[in-house]
Amino acid sequence: MSGHPRKVRVAVLFGGRSSEHQVSCVSAANVMRSLDPERYDVVPIGIARDGRWVLASNDPEHYAITGRSLPEVTDGTPVVLQADPSARSLTVLEPHAGAPVLAGVDVVFPVLHGRFGEDGTIQGLLEVAGIPYVGAGVLGSAVALDKEYMKKLLAAEGLPIGPHTVVRRGGDLPASERERLGLPAFAKPATGGSSIGITRITDWAELPEALRIAREVDPKVLVEAAIGGREIECGVLESETGSEPDVSVPAEIRMHEAGTWYDFDNKYLDDAAEFVVPADLPDDVTARVRELAGRAFTALDGAGLARVDFFIDDDGTTTVNEVNTIPGFTPISLFGRAWEASGLPFEKVVDRLIATALRR
Repeated sequence: MSGHPRKVRVAVLFGGRSSEHQVSCVSAANVMRSLDPERYDVVPIGIARDGRWVLASNDPEHYAITGRSLPEVTDGTPVVLQADPSARSLTVLEPHAGAPVLAGVDVVFPVLHGRFGEDGTIQGLLEVAGIPYVGAGVLGSAVALDKEYMKKLLAAEGLPIGPHTVVRRGGDLPASERERLGLPAFAKPATGGSSIGITRITDWAELPEALRIAREVDPKVLVEAAIGGREIECGVLESETGSEPDVSVPAEIRMHEAGTWYDFDNKYLDDAAEFVVPADLPDDVTARVRELAGRAFTALDGAGLARVDFFIDDDGTTTVNEVNTIPGFTPISLFGRAWEASGLPFEKVVDRLIATALRR
């Protein structure tokens, strides 16, 4: 025997069936890049758009953005997750095609954005299989992804949220609600992310088309009043000691061009924003934002990690916009940058997330 401790086998799960498939691939590449090969055996498991699970490439560069082209999971050796909790393993469907690599998985690191990954479904599957995993559990994942229930729980805990209404399948927005919300407004899928399916509405005549676009992602749509002010984000990590969660310094997104908003292209394809980390805020506002981020994490039964997004007006009024239980891990994502500015490099964040999952 060599005497060296066995490496932790980490299955990085990415891709998926949601509209955020490509962003998930880019995020996963950054996670794989950050896993120390001296400490971890990485098993990259891609989920194709049609739901197939495959043993994917372990080369992070395979999932880089090229020009304006984003990566996808396509081919690989088919695998399935065993539901038997005594096995805690993935099974290769083609004999002798990588079985030694997949023998026994210690922990799964889901890097799946949107439905069928961030909504409690994968988390439930992993619970049944008895495999530890990074991040929020079934309940926390489900309520955080569904913006209707996320806002209900935040409001129940006394956290400040913006004016909004829910338009259910086949429904429309009554005139009274249009008057209450005012213009501009945003229509967004209830369970979407990465700004996919979101439309900024400046005239109520645009609403039918905005609802149609949102319903391509989810038949339930939120219409929200536009909130002015600065866009601020905080990273949150589950405590290592069982106490209150740890919160990063705030980070700010600033659009280069006034009047634009942080849509999908501006996030991932265009150089349309600058990031200020840490955000230049008065000390009392910084303290308030960090306190609210920790409370939001707890209110949604958070575990592992989250990113909490805010709007802050000129007078310091703070509104919680969203809570993301699997935030972006791309090279431009503010979750990693905020923790770096807080003294915790992304590699250490990944180490901590895996340790937390194994401990839990």
